[in-house]
Amino acid sequence: MTVWDDLVGQEKVSEQLAAAARDADALVTAASAGTAPPEASSMTHAWLFTGPPGAGRIRTARAFAAALQCVSPDRALGGVPGCGFCDGCHTVLVGTHADVSTVAAVGAEILVKDMRDTVRKSYTAPATGRWQVILVEDAERLNEKSANAVLKAVEEPAPRTVWLLCAPSLEDVLPTIRSRCRHLNLRTPSVDAVADMLVRREGVEPAVAAAAARATQGHVDRARRLATDPAARERRAAVLKLPLRVQDVGGCLKAAQELVDAAAEDAKQLAEERDGKETDELKAAMGAVQGGRMPRGTAGVMKDLEEMQKRRRTRTQRDSLDVALSDLTAFYRDVLALQLGSRIALSNVDAEDTLERLARAGTPESTLRRIEAIAACGVALDRNVPPLLAVEAMTMALRAG
Repeated sequence: MTVWDDLVGQEKVSEQLAAAARDADALVTAASAGTAPPEASSMTHAWLFTGPPGAGRIRTARAFAAALQCVSPDRALGGVPGCGFCDGCHTVLVGTHADVSTVAAVGAEILVKDMRDTVRKSYTAPATGRWQVILVEDAERLNEKSANAVLKAVEEPAPRTVWLLCAPSLEDVLPTIRSRCRHLNLRTPSVDAVADMLVRREGVEPAVAAAAARATQGHVDRARRLATDPAARERRAAVLKLPLRVQDVGGCLKAAQELVDAAAEDAKQLAEERDGKETDELKAAMGAVQGGRMPRGTAGVMKDLEEMQKRRRTRTQRDSLDVALSDLTAFYRDVLALQLGSRIALSNVDAEDTLERLARAGTPESTLRRIEAIAACGVALDRNVPPLLAVEAMTMALRAG
């Protein structure tokens, strides 16, 4: 299967990127042969991928990066780059290609110090691959200084450098940056398309795949985790019980504490294996002696890594809370649909009895106020309000709504 087969519900975008990858290959081939480049080309030096959460912005950008680095022999015979199995494709997809640099927010913002080395690398020629590719996963989190560093690099790119920026919408990126990028907008995949992917690519039972796709409303990554991770299903089930637990102040505060604790535990589990591996790899690279003792002058490097990992754990905890907020929003959306007699398909059919009970007990106006309280919690978390305070305010509003 090619890299394009993993892009769920993005047929039009896949066609555009495949054409650009073919033209990019022709440009590199012409340069290597010393011949004139093609007169017309759909390839450009900067791309901006936007779309709603779960549409697969980062997955699409990485598939394109793999196609740009593809070295399959079929490519030279007129095939579309992006075979998915050659050394170029494989190393990009697993994140080890020397000429593909990935920048992601480990905290609330991407700091200029996190971009400095990457921007410097963007001006160098590819070491082993066909292109120097810079993938910025969270372009909306660039702060003023880091955004200006990216702008300068995008304005004056090296001949064989490609910038791939990902953000939820055009408005999340500086106008001066987005005006220099080719824009591709992804759409939310259909529930059926996501379910089909889970069956074909992950070997999930059709019933489980359909339930996960429906519960996440086409969010590819969340559907994959929900379908393949029993712990994720247990956490979601606990979140969906919260609306019945906010009947009094004590219940609100206890539910908030448990929700924050569950997010912290989830972040801890995700971090333990990743942080340990990163620390061991850095120690080996810095020449740690037997027993783990580090050479002189390397303490600062280790401290920088520890600070980055701490910021990332905070971000991961908030991402876990974001998932819980999304589940709650979908839950109350279903309640609202029942209250209004809507014919839309319910996301939480496994909790239909609870949905009907709450629909009878409230009004559409009270349900909308509860949805607004969940959104306000998300805004508070983005503004670095302590998670427990933000979630407590939300649970109290859910009770009073």
